[in-house]
Amino acid sequence: MTRILPVAVVCALFAAAQGVYSPSDDVVTLTPSNFNQEVLQSNSLWLVEFYAPWCGHCRTLTPEWKKAATALKGIVKVGAVDCDQHKELGGQFQIRGFPTIKVFGANKNKPEDYQGGRTSDSIVDAAINALRSLVKDRLSGRGGGGGGGSDYAKQQRTTGSKKDVVELTDDNFDKLVLDSDDVWLVEFFAPWCGHCKK
Repeated sequence: MTRILPVAVVCALFAAAQGVYSPSDDVVTLTPSNFNQEVLQSNSLWLVEFYAPWCGHCRTLTPEWKKAATALKGIVKVGAVDCDQHKELGGQFQIRGFPTIKVFGANKNKPEDYQGGRTSDSIVDAAINALRSLVKDRLSGRGGGGGGGSDYAKQQRTTGSKKDVVELTDDNFDKLVLDSDDVWLVEFFAPWCGHCKK
C-alpha cells in the first residue's frame, strides 16, 4: 500500500534538504569561496550567523534573521554560514555552538560575539548600534575606510577609485540613488555658495 505524505511534511523535508536560506532571501549565503571577499575585505558592517541546518534553535532564528536582513538591506550586510557544509569557517572563528552570531565591524579579523536577543527587533537594534559605533570611530579617525557596501562602493573597489563622496549627475543619479536599495545622504550644492564651501 502506497502512503501519501501530507504536503506540509513534504515541504518541510524539501526545505531541510535544500538548506535554511535561499537565493531569494536577503541573507547572503557565505562559503569559503566568497567569505574573504564579501566579509573580510569589505568596508561594510556584517552580521553573520554560523548555523547547522539540523539545529532547532537555528530553525527558530531563521525567520527572525530573514526579517532583520530585509530591514537592514542596503545599510548593514547580513549573512549566514552553514557549518555542516563549511566546517573550516566555523573552525576559523572558533564556533562552539549553534547558532552563533558574530559582528564583523572595523576590525574584521576580530569579530565581536553578538549577545543580544533572538528577535528581528533586537538584531536590528544591535546592528544600528554597531553601525553608529563604527561611524563614530571613522569620524574620529580610528575606523576603517568608508562605504556601507553599496553597489556603487563595489564598483569603485573594482575600478580602483577611492572616492568617499560620490559626484552625482543627471546621467547617474537615477541608477545610483533612485534605483538602489542603499541609503543615500545627498548634498545639493552650488560651487559659488559660501555655506556649501564651509
